[in-house]
Amino acid sequence: MADDTPGVGGFALRFAFALLLVLLTFNPTGHSYYHWLAAGFPAIDALKALAGIALLIGWVVYLGATLRSLGATGVLLALAFFAALVWVAVQFGWLEAKARAFVWVGLVVAAAILAMGVSWSHFRRRLTGQADVDEVDSR
Repeated sequence: MADDTPGVGGFALRFAFALLLVLLTFNPTGHSYYHWLAAGFPAIDALKALAGIALLIGWVVYLGATLRSLGATGVLLALAFFAALVWVAVQFGWLEAKARAFVWVGLVVAAAILAMGVSWSHFRRRLTGQADVDEVDSR
């Protein structure tokens, strides 16, 4: 049987899509769906509605997969891990403790957790040799 679990490239692609989803939704540059929607609020045209629905679909897919694979405890552990990692980066002077920097770090961390969530079954299979299977009722 061929090994169909994605490696670093598969994770990088999932991370890239998660980062794209996060940054298209909001980023501090002022060029995001949030800013586009806020500029004309409360008026919403068809293009804004279509873009919002497309983003919502992406969030439902990524959040659903993340919560199914990591669970609430896993998400909290991932948040704690990344918070400690950021703390270390600030303590060693690798990251400035400025609000704008923390916004960017938070966005990248959110994308990393989403990417871990959609990749976790593949990682678990590679580490343990056990596949995750969703329960399916055959009735």
